[in-house]
Amino acid sequence: MATQQSRSAARLMMAPAVILLLGWMLVPLIMTLYFSFKKYLPLRGGDLGWVGFDNYVSFVTSSSFWPSIQTTLIIVGGVLVITLVLGVLLAILLDQPMWGQGIVRILVIAPFFVMPTVSALVWKNMFMDPINGILAHLWRFFGAQPVEWLSQASMPSLIIIISWQWLPFATLILLTAIQSLDSEQLEAAEMDGAPVLKRFWFITLPHLSRAITIVILIQTIFLLGIFAEIFVTTGGAFGTRTLSYLIFQRVLESQNIGLGSAGGVYAIILANIVAIFLMRIVGKNLDA
Repeated sequence: MATQQSRSAARLMMAPAVILLLGWMLVPLIMTLYFSFKKYLPLRGGDLGWVGFDNYVSFVTSSSFWPSIQTTLIIVGGVLVITLVLGVLLAILLDQPMWGQGIVRILVIAPFFVMPTVSALVWKNMFMDPINGILAHLWRFFGAQPVEWLSQASMPSLIIIISWQWLPFATLILLTAIQSLDSEQLEAAEMDGAPVLKRFWFITLPHLSRAITIVILIQTIFLLGIFAEIFVTTGGAFGTRTLSYLIFQRVLESQNIGLGSAGGVYAIILANIVAIFLMRIVGKNLDA
C-alpha cells in the first residue's frame, strides 16, 4: 500500500509535466479570449483598443456562420458513419485466417500515417481530376461523362477523402476489440444453430460497443477542426466551408485577429457542446 510519503513524492514528480500541460492549454486559450475583445489589425495599425463583444456579434451574424456549422456537422457525421460501418466489416475480415495476413493488415492501416495534405493532394490529382484522374478514365471506359468531383459532388468527395484517412484508425481499434472476443461464445452459438447475422448482432456487436464509443469520441474531437483537406481541395468553395476554415478566411481577409479569436471561442463552444452530448449519449458504454 502506498504511504503518504510515496504519494507526495509521486505528486512532486508529476507536477512539472502537469504544469507544462496546463500551460500548453491555458496560455493559448487565455490569449484567444483576450484578443477576442480587441480590434487587433497587425498589418493595419496594430492594437486599436477594446471593442467588447463586437467581434462575437460580427462573427455570429455573418451569413456564413450557421452554414459553416452545418457543414462541419455533416462532414463529421458522414465520416463517422462510413468509418464505423466499413471499420467493423474490415475488422471482421482481417480477423479471419488468410495468407499474408500481416501484410494485408499493414496495407489497410497504412493510410492513417499519410499526412492529411498529402492524402488530399493524392485524391485530388490522381483520383478525382476530371481529365487525367483514374475515376475519369474509368468513367470514359464505360462510356459515361467524367464527374467533376470537387465541384459537382464536393461534400461527398470531401467525406470520402477524410474517411479514407480515418478508416484505418477505426479498423485498428475495432480489430483489437474483436480479437479479445471469447471464441467459445461464437462456437456455442453456432452449435445451437444461430445464423451468422444473429451471432454478429447479439454477440459481436455488443462486444464492440466500447471500442465503437472510443472511435466516435476520438474521431469527433479531431474532425471538428478539419482544415487541411478543405484547404488543398476546394478552398472552402461549393459549400464546403467548415467553422475552422471560416475562421481562417475571416482572419486572412480582414486581417483582424480579434474577429478570428472570437470565431475560435465559438469553435471551442461547439466542440464542448458536441463532447458533452457524446459523453451523455455514447459515453455511457465506457462505464458498462
